[in-house]
Amino acid sequence: MATKINKLSARQVASLAPGFYSDGAGLYLRVRHSGSRSWVFRYTRQGKVREIGLGGVHGRSLAGARSLAGDMRKSLANGRDPATLVPERVGVPATTPTFRDCAEALVASKRPGWRNPKHVQQWENTLRDFVLPHIGDKAPDAVSLADVKAILTPIWATKTETATRVRQRMEAVLDWAYVHELRSGENPARWRGVLDKVLPPPNKVRTVKHFAAMPYRQIPELMASLRAKPHSSARCLQFLILTAARSIEARGARWEEFDLDGHVWTIPADRMKAHRPHRVPLSDAALRVLTDTPRIVGQPLVFSGARRGRLSDVALTKAVRAFDATATVHGFRSAFREWAAEQTSVPAAVCELALAHVNKDRVEAAYQRSDLFEKRRALMLAWAHYVSAVNHIARVHQYA
Repeated sequence: MATKINKLSARQVASLAPGFYSDGAGLYLRVRHSGSRSWVFRYTRQGKVREIGLGGVHGRSLAGARSLAGDMRKSLANGRDPATLVPERVGVPATTPTFRDCAEALVASKRPGWRNPKHVQQWENTLRDFVLPHIGDKAPDAVSLADVKAILTPIWATKTETATRVRQRMEAVLDWAYVHELRSGENPARWRGVLDKVLPPPNKVRTVKHFAAMPYRQIPELMASLRAKPHSSARCLQFLILTAARSIEARGARWEEFDLDGHVWTIPADRMKAHRPHRVPLSDAALRVLTDTPRIVGQPLVFSGARRGRLSDVALTKAVRAFDATATVHGFRSAFREWAAEQTSVPAAVCELALAHVNKDRVEAAYQRSDLFEKRRALMLAWAHYVSAVNHIARVHQYA
C-alpha cells in the first residue's frame, strides 16, 4: 500500500494547535507552544531514526518543504545520507545558518554578560582552533555524534581541560540552535547520557593542577619584605594577603568601597565572581596599608599602576616571584585556608565565607543567610597577627 503524502493544507500549516503533524513520507510540521512552526524530515538510516530541521514555515513554504523532502527521499533511496542536502539546499544564512553562524550569534548574545574580555577571546579561540574547521560550514541539524567524537577524541586524553571546554561550547551552540528551531533531536555534545557513554570522565584522564601556594609559614617573611618596598604592587599584595581577596578584587579596589571608620570593605556585586556583594572585615594591619597608600586626586583606584591605570596581575606576580620563584598570587587564598584549618578551630563555614565561596549545599545555604561577619572579623584579625610577625603563630579561640 502506497504511503499517503501531502496530507496537510496551507490553512492547517498556518492554524494547527501545538503538536507534531505528518505530511507523509517523512515530512512533518512541528508547532511549538510558543506558536513557532517549523519543518522536520524524519527518516531511518542504519537502523536509527533521525531528524533534520528544514527551517521555519516563514522561510519555507509548504510547497518548498515538500520539494526538499522529495529530494531527500531520493537521496536516501540512492544510499546517500539526506543530511548532506541541507547545506546545499538551505545554504543561505538568512534562512538556515551554519554552525559558525550560530556560534557567532551565541557569543554576541552572551558578550554583554561576560565581564572578562578574555572569556570572549577563549570562546572564540577554542571554537576557531578545534571546532569550526570540522563543522563550521555544516547546518546545526547536520552535526552528528560522529562529528563531535572526531573533534574531541584526539585531544581528550592529551588536552583534557581544553577538550572539556570545547565540548561545553559545542553543546551550548547546538542548544542555541535548538532553541532557535535550527536543530531537533538529542544534542550530540551533551555529556550526560551521550558522551559519557563513549568517553572516559575528564577526572580519570587528567591530573588536576592547583595554583602553586606559598606555605603559610613563609608568608610572615614575605610580608616583612613587602613592607620595606614603596611600590604600589607591594602594597596591593600586602592588602590581598591580609584580606584573602582575589587578585582582581584587590587590584580593582576603589576608595568609595571602604568604610575606614567601620573597618569594612564592601565589594559590589559586579566585581565579585559570584555576582553578590561581599563585606570584608579590615584588620588594623589592612587599614595601615590603606592609610599608607597615597590618595591621588581624581584617581578612584586605591592601587594604581602605570599611567594611573589598574595594576596588572603580572605586577603582583613579579612581586611574589622576587621572593619565591614558584608561588602564585592566587595561591595565597589556599595558604590562608590551610592556615585556618591547621592553626585555628574556626568552623569551616566561617573560613569559606572569608573566601567569598558560595555554599554548594542549597538546603544549608537557604537556612544560613548570615555572612557571619563578626566571626570573620576575629578570624581575619588572627590572620593579620600571624602574617605580620615572623615566627609568630596566632590562634583563634574555640567557637562555641
